[in-house]
Amino acid sequence: MKRAIYPGTFDPITLGHIDVAHRATRLFDEVIIAVAAASSKTPLFDLAERTAFAVQAVLDYPRIRVLPFSGLLVDFVHEQKAHAIVRGLRAVSDFEFEIQLAAVNRRLAPDIETLFLSPTEDLGFVSSSIVRELARLHGDVATFVPAHVAIALKARFKGV
Repeated sequence: MKRAIYPGTFDPITLGHIDVAHRATRLFDEVIIAVAAASSKTPLFDLAERTAFAVQAVLDYPRIRVLPFSGLLVDFVHEQKAHAIVRGLRAVSDFEFEIQLAAVNRRLAPDIETLFLSPTEDLGFVSSSIVRELARLHGDVATFVPAHVAIALKARFKGV
């Protein structure tokens, strides 16, 4: 089985993330959305919440699983018997950082390939950061995230 890992903090998961994961299933038998513990970031939602949001978001995609992880990504990839890492690229500005990560991962684990996929054009500008800021300002995020995530964001920023 060809398996790929799609890692990220997914804080929160967006329709762009789901699009990339779904399109990756055209290349792999299974895609695992790996929700990172985010040790260097302060996420809005905790690991359990982010994982649950992602699980619910991909219920209609039987070839996509969701698992939380911490530690080195390449170790998780090996534990899951995967062969590739999928990363989403929204803009040229993402490329420099992503290519550096890919090089480090290749050095640590030469047997793991990194593939870059861009979301569809109508989702290419969507990021978790933008969604969080829009929700904080009480903007409508319904066209950027699954409905259950929009509800959670509204509740999180209620009264703020």
